[in-house]
Amino acid sequence: MITQNRSSSRWSIVLAGGDGERIQPYIQKWLGYPLPKQYCTFVGTRSMLQHTWGRANQIVWPWRKVTVVGRTHQQRADAHFQSQSEGALIFQPRNCDTAPGVFLPLTYVKAWDPQSIVVIFPSDHFVFPEDQFVETVRRAVRGVELWRDRIVLLGVRPSHLELDYGWISLGGILGWSEGSCIRSIQEFVEKPGLADGERLMNQGALWNTFILVASVETLWKAGWECFPEVMEQFDQLRQSIGTPVEGSVLQAIYHDMPNRNFSREVLQPLSKQLGVMELEKVLWSDWGRPERILETLQSVGIRPTFPTEVFKEVRTPAKLKVEVEVA
Repeated sequence: MITQNRSSSRWSIVLAGGDGERIQPYIQKWLGYPLPKQYCTFVGTRSMLQHTWGRANQIVWPWRKVTVVGRTHQQRADAHFQSQSEGALIFQPRNCDTAPGVFLPLTYVKAWDPQSIVVIFPSDHFVFPEDQFVETVRRAVRGVELWRDRIVLLGVRPSHLELDYGWISLGGILGWSEGSCIRSIQEFVEKPGLADGERLMNQGALWNTFILVASVETLWKAGWECFPEVMEQFDQLRQSIGTPVEGSVLQAIYHDMPNRNFSREVLQPLSKQLGVMELEKVLWSDWGRPERILETLQSVGIRPTFPTEVFKEVRTPAKLKVEVEVA
C-alpha cells in the first residue's frame, strides 16, 4: 500500500546502468553468457531489478518511477519492462560512473516536476525483511518533507570492516520522523583506507547504502556546487525534453561527458549538508561481489536459484554477525 502526502509530489529513480564487471565471470559460468547482475534472478522468481521496482512501487506511485539503464542493455531492459507498464525507462548512451547515472534521470524529473522529492534506489541490493525496509524509507521521505534542504541517506550498522563502501560518521540529532532519528553527518568517507576504516568503525560510523532521499531542488543545487561544467550539459538536456531535438541533445552531451563519482564528488565534499537515518532491523547487502551473495543467502537461509558450485572458488569471509528481527 502506498501512503503519500498530497502536498508533496514524490518520484523514485532506479539506477540500473552498471555492467557489474566484478561478478560477470561467475554469471558467465552460471548462465553460459554475460548478463548484468540486475537482470539476474538470484532468489525467487524475479530479477534484482524487478525486486527493486517492487520496493519502489510501495513507496511512490509506479508511474512516477524513472529507471536508467545502459544503451547496450536495451533488449534486456525492454523484456523486463513489458510487465512494468508504468514509469519511464531512460537509456544512457554510455556509463560515466554514478554521478551522471543519478543526474540523467534527475534531469527528467526536474523537467516534469521540479518541486518534487525523489528516492534513489540502486538495483543491485538485497534487503530482508522488505516491509521493514519500506517503512524506513517512507520515514526518510517524510523527514525530507520537513527538512527539504537536506539529502538524507540510509545508513547501515557495519557487521565487519568493509573498505569497499562509503562510511558515515554520525553527528548530532537533526530531528525525528515517526520514531526514526535523522542525524547530521560529521564526516563522509568514500572507500576509506585501512587506517581510516578502522577509525570510523571504532567511532560507530555507518555504511552508506547509496539509497537516498532529497528534493529535486536540493540535489540539482548540489550538482551545480560540485561540477558546474557537468550540470551545464544536463541543463541543456532539460531544456530540450519533449522537443524534437531531445534525442540528439542527449547523444551530444554524452559525447564529452566526463566520469564523475557521486559519493566521492558530491556526498563527501557536501557532508555537512547531509542527514542520515539508520536502517534498523534489516539485513542489507550490496551484491557487487559474488562472495556477498553467498554469504547473505546463507545467513538468512534462503535457497538460491543458481547452483552454489558456480561460486565455489570464491573465498567467503567469516559469516555475517547480524541479528535480523522479522517484524
